[in-house]
Amino acid sequence: MNLYVRYFDHDTLATNIQEVVAFLSSIDEIKYDANAIDRIINFAESDNTYPFRLKVSYSNYVLFLKTEAKTLEEFKYMEKMRKQQGDNHSAMAERKRTQMDLFNEQHEGWYEASLIFKRVVTNPDTGKCQYVDTRFRVRLKADSAMHCYNRMIEHLRNRQDVDVRSQFPSIKSNNFTYTFLGDEQQEESSVPDTDAADNTPAPSDELSE
Repeated sequence: MNLYVRYFDHDTLATNIQEVVAFLSSIDEIKYDANAIDRIINFAESDNTYPFRLKVSYSNYVLFLKTEAKTLEEFKYMEKMRKQQGDNHSAMAERKRTQMDLFNEQHEGWYEASLIFKRVVTNPDTGKCQYVDTRFRVRLKADSAMHCYNRMIEHLRNRQDVDVRSQFPSIKSNNFTYTFLGDEQQEESSVPDTDAADNTPAPSDELSE
């Protein structure tokens, strides 16, 4: 199995780990170490057929896909044929697609998304903690709805002002919604909002691309 490797507009078809390393090294903004290389090798040698994403900065990832293609051109031709076959599916077959299939479908570009999570807030009068439904809205760049959701959750979990006991909704929950905006350049930032119950500010600092 060979590896298709993509980082935003940069991509390659690697037949060995040396070619992967050469590709990663050719992009200045990609940061990786020996542990990252070991993880790539483990993915390549495993039976896992799902896409693998390697985190190379605070919020950016390199995508890896296993493929039987021998060249980049062959891979892209195979992908084109696969998409054409998908477009020819009947309406009944389309309805059989699971919700998770839709979330994982590759649509690289800009997303506008919102989620409502149960944020742990301390009452200044009593000192006791309580869960407060808090909305977080953001515009960001992602490869899929799943990638968009994961970036939002990771961002919130890493914030010092969001208590680790806070609870986040499932991607399949009605408390997570998203809209695919397309490939046109957008400004990536979070949108401040407030909780309707007690006017608790939601996290509102910017996400890095």
